[in-house]
Amino acid sequence: MRSNLVFGALSHVSNRYSLCQLASKATRKLHKPNTRLQDTTNEVLARFHGTNPASLIEAMSAPAQESERRAA
Repeated sequence: MRSNLVFGALSHVSNRYSLCQLASKATRKLHKPNTRLQDTTNEVLARFHGTNPASLIEAMSAPAQESERRAA
């Protein structure tokens, strides 16, 4: 159930608001067309349970930032 995923992910995040912000960013980046958004959200929370979400978000956003610098 999703509540188990949320409580597991809270072990790495200081508060629920931060968890929601990180999860929404990760869900937007990982979502694939023709899949359910709920499944993507559950996958993100499962990943957050095993690792620190802040490091995952930084790793996912780093290549995008580099390409923006090159274009500018």
